[in-house]
Amino acid sequence: MSTTASFELMIFDWDGTLMDSVPRIVSSMQAAARDVEWGELAPDAVENIVGLGLPEAVEILCPGISAAHSARLRERYAHYFVHADPTPMTFFGGAEARLERLHRRGVSRLAVATGKTRRGLDRVFTETDSARWFHASRTADETRSKPDPLMLAELLDELDVPASRAVMVGDTEYDMAMARALGMPRVGVSYGVHKSERLAAFAPLHIAHDIDGLFDWLEASAVKTAPATAAT
Repeated sequence: MSTTASFELMIFDWDGTLMDSVPRIVSSMQAAARDVEWGELAPDAVENIVGLGLPEAVEILCPGISAAHSARLRERYAHYFVHADPTPMTFFGGAEARLERLHRRGVSRLAVATGKTRRGLDRVFTETDSARWFHASRTADETRSKPDPLMLAELLDELDVPASRAVMVGDTEYDMAMARALGMPRVGVSYGVHKSERLAAFAPLHIAHDIDGLFDWLEASAVKTAPATAAT
């Protein structure tokens, strides 16, 4: 699908959009639930909450859980995700090269809007040397969780870009919903956790089915800007 739109700012979700981290999220959450004796969580139920802030995700996965058990489950999830779960977690094939290309060509500025914590995003930035590609980022624990649009509003304000000149890229209806709430154009990716039908309900400009298809569309929609150094 082609578009005549052009964007000064491209905002990316992280898990399930740029990084193939959903399998580790699922296995870590299942292990954490077992540790607190909540019971077995179905993989599709965990996949469905990817993109939300961790407190909001636990509330949906474990309705009625006490505050103490929720805090313990979140602590165990962090332990498994960071230290104990061996499930591989890498960028989707080709994503690094395509992000580097956008960065080096000096096209539209790039940002991240994620359900991760700041500590978690900074960790992966350091591990993958990827912070240099992005001019700004927001995480769920320093603002409000998706689908609330506050993190997008804050990014637009920080970078002084109107919603109509930015595009949100994500793999979930939470990404699409927060962009729609601001009247921001949006692009879905079907290779993450929510299928094309769920994304299509939010009228995205495009739904990409692989990394190359996504970045081909984005490059065709980029606005040339003066070269700038991304945040590190």
